[in-house]
Amino acid sequence: MFPLEFHLTGIPRSLQARPASKLAWKDTVSEAAASRIEETVEFVWLDEEPLAATIFYFPTAPMAGDIDNIVKPILDALVGQAYIDDRLIERVVSQKFEPETGWSFGNPSAQLTAALDTITAADEPQPVVYIRIDNDLSWRIY
Repeated sequence: MFPLEFHLTGIPRSLQARPASKLAWKDTVSEAAASRIEETVEFVWLDEEPLAATIFYFPTAPMAGDIDNIVKPILDALVGQAYIDDRLIERVVSQKFEPETGWSFGNPSAQLTAALDTITAADEPQPVVYIRIDNDLSWRIY
């Protein structure tokens, strides 16, 4: 199942968002993950293995809030989809890529490429969130 990569459009909700808004966002993230899992995996067995999360946010304008505030609702939304409990996440990389900031990716995965294509595919640019959960712990020092 890993890496699990998917993207969705929308403005991520932060920890400070209204409960109803935050719940709706978590449902959206969970549904996007479930859809991607259904596309790529026949049978899913959630194990208690350590995992890493990458969250890239591509807003259409400078971000009003802090990037760290969008992480927890996303990780909570993936409980039961990508892992049993978010305590299994050992590493989180989160980054925003605002439109006026110069950035590029040298060798993006197919899903990251699809996320980047989504940003400009609509008549009006849309904010996109790319999420990757993986069990590659090569960053650990043993």
